[in-house]
Amino acid sequence: MLRQYSQKKVYVGMSGGVDSSVAAALLKKRGFHVVGVFMKPWQPFGDDQFCLWKQDREDALRSAAVIGIPLLTWDFSKEYKHSVTDYMIREYRAGRTPNPDVMCNKEIKFGLFLKRALKEGADYIATGHYVRKRGTQLWQAKDNNKDQSYFLWTLTPGQLQYCLFPIGDYTKPEIRVMAEKFKLPNYAKKDSQGVCFIGPLDMKEFLAGYIKPKPGKIIHKDGRVIGTHDGVYYYTLGQRHGLNIGSGAGPFYVIRKDIKRNIIYVGDDRDAVAGEARIGKLNWLKDLKLPAAFGVKVRYRAPSVRATLTGRGVLKFVKPERAVTAGQSAVFYRGRRLLGGGVIL
Repeated sequence: MLRQYSQKKVYVGMSGGVDSSVAAALLKKRGFHVVGVFMKPWQPFGDDQFCLWKQDREDALRSAAVIGIPLLTWDFSKEYKHSVTDYMIREYRAGRTPNPDVMCNKEIKFGLFLKRALKEGADYIATGHYVRKRGTQLWQAKDNNKDQSYFLWTLTPGQLQYCLFPIGDYTKPEIRVMAEKFKLPNYAKKDSQGVCFIGPLDMKEFLAGYIKPKPGKIIHKDGRVIGTHDGVYYYTLGQRHGLNIGSGAGPFYVIRKDIKRNIIYVGDDRDAVAGEARIGKLNWLKDLKLPAAFGVKVRYRAPSVRATLTGRGVLKFVKPERAVTAGQSAVFYRGRRLLGGGVIL
């Protein structure tokens, strides 16, 4: 096996976290010629005030030194700002709820990173995503709690022929055990939280810097005005917390948004459901004839539910689904196999 891979060069995206560090260590152990790459992201407020990426890069450098591989730093901050941040702000301003992690994977990790790595002589790229690859198809990871296939529906078989996902066959606890055995300094580092480039910042606080607050009414489904909000852009369907509603009956959930009139409508949890949704920007990893029935996830942590997609892009749920939100991803599965996905319109 070592001889098989000894001439194959793989560039590993190393974020400073334990997952990508173990991915690099496993590939080195398997005989690949491994080069680590830290992708510098865009950060709000500038580097002087928000230096999370600098600590992550230090962690990546220390891990690379232990593994015995070089670590390159590629500055993708301008591309992050243009392709991910600006997209996200546009979507919120239009009243939709975007998925910046999906866009980050599409434009940065499997766009810019893949193209540049191949140009520099790599045979493959690898990341620390929890997903399994068979040929040029993707399957859910062994660890159901960490599976990240939901965020990878934009990939194509053409891209996947150059991609490796070394940790998809392991659980998170197994990864931490391996990291300690490899003597990686970040074996106990906590998982990163929040958006791929924003980190732990509060999303509403971040958006307020780009979308001015615009006070409006919160109206109950029965027509009563029961509170106020800071701007319809900051809220998403199914949201419960962060609503400025006085004490009384509840809890209340966002069930509809009127963008033009800047009104949020609330009701019970059972009111925030839909029987169907329109899907656009479809991408398939496998050729399918529509209409077709399969499992679909409309949120990362949501369970897969049964639905049928028509040839006109109408997704019909077998049972009404909660918080089907414009701008989010609808991701399709057959069993544990990722078929593709699209954007909820």
